[in-house]
Amino acid sequence: MTRITRRDFLRRTGGGLTTLGLVAQAPSALAQPRPLSRRVAANDKIVIALIGCGGMGNVDLGWAMDEPDVEVAALCDVDEHHLNNTLQNVIKKNQQRTAKDGQNRPAPDTYKDFRRVLERKDIDAVLICTPDHWHALPLIYACEAGKDAYCEKPISHDILEAKAMAGAVKHFQRVVQVGTWQRSTREFVSAVAFVRAGKIGRITSVRAWKTDDARLGHHVSVGGPPAYFDYDFWTGPAQMVPYIPEYTHYNWRWFYNYASGETGDWGVHMMDIGLLAMSKDTDLVMPVEICGMGGKLAHPDDDRTTPDTVYGLMRFKDPDFVMIWRTERDHPDLPDHGTQFVGERGDTVTVWRGGWRVRDAEGRELPKEEAPPTNSHMRNWLDCIKTREQPRSNLASMAQTTIVCHLINASYLAGGETVHWDKERMDIVGRVGRETQSYERPYRKPWTLPIYKGD
Repeated sequence: MTRITRRDFLRRTGGGLTTLGLVAQAPSALAQPRPLSRRVAANDKIVIALIGCGGMGNVDLGWAMDEPDVEVAALCDVDEHHLNNTLQNVIKKNQQRTAKDGQNRPAPDTYKDFRRVLERKDIDAVLICTPDHWHALPLIYACEAGKDAYCEKPISHDILEAKAMAGAVKHFQRVVQVGTWQRSTREFVSAVAFVRAGKIGRITSVRAWKTDDARLGHHVSVGGPPAYFDYDFWTGPAQMVPYIPEYTHYNWRWFYNYASGETGDWGVHMMDIGLLAMSKDTDLVMPVEICGMGGKLAHPDDDRTTPDTVYGLMRFKDPDFVMIWRTERDHPDLPDHGTQFVGERGDTVTVWRGGWRVRDAEGRELPKEEAPPTNSHMRNWLDCIKTREQPRSNLASMAQTTIVCHLINASYLAGGETVHWDKERMDIVGRVGRETQSYERPYRKPWTLPIYKGD
């Protein structure tokens, strides 16, 4: 089958996700409350800003600008090349929009410091399209500033960040959509509805997978970063390491210092569909026992720090089932990514980007039912900004999926020991997993993580 994945798009366009610029301040100054933005009425324009002008930043911004009620007021990035390229794209798109509706649109302002964006009272919402290690602070500060947000996935670098982000969104009552757009595409919506309706009976197991074909090789630092790229601010709260250009834009996802490997990058998509179908609504079922094993088995001498092979096994209660997450070099007779549900009779529902199918235990194709079309993921978020309803991939729900990814990594980093999770406490039970950076990692000074518990 032919398909264009998110990764294909980024490779073809040469895009990576860069982060926002920061001016160092004392942590106490960063946490000061900011004035709330205006309330957006049903007929109002929604004024947005983009933080992070890399690959997915441009994709998300393009989707937003396809909507007639969106205006772009600001762009922010620490890479001047990315910033200027996005600025030119916006100017061109604005010219095309003006040709259609006759409304003149000024070029957006550009910034390196994302906090200057959040200070603007005319901006209603922000797109946060930065590397994973730079999701938490911009999202929490946006909540403090009274702004809604569209945040790329996975929402956080670790479990503590996910909890803090969920607490801030609840505390400030913000509308946040996460970029897990599969929740808005027909094949996934149809498969989830089919499974929830019991069409293949009681589900005993769920399988989710993604082929991991990344290979970085060996690189060494050959000098400082270029003048147009502020590497210190790009590193932000992460550990400072020597600058290697091949390990920044896009490839940061293969290093635990910045991200959570394939398990976070694609697991948050494919396991999310499994969790969603096994739940009654967007308050997801959560595993009680998690075990993750694997390693750099395909290319053990590669510079990446995240494994290329992972098997995650999770046990759930109420309902009782198991979920398996796999990332490896190949998945014979299957798409290179997907989610599969196995019923008590051996029937299966398999879904991937671009299609889904139902088969019986002997492999014969069975009839399926398509769900009604939905509006786009971006349109769903924009509508919810006006109605104050929760979007399909709301932050609280996606915090749960993201935490599942982090729990697999926590077990893997703990040598494959079983990690126990308590959904009511939203925390690991016991010591195992708490000592890994998948649970919490210290912030590089002067950055600190504000903690909100949602009250």
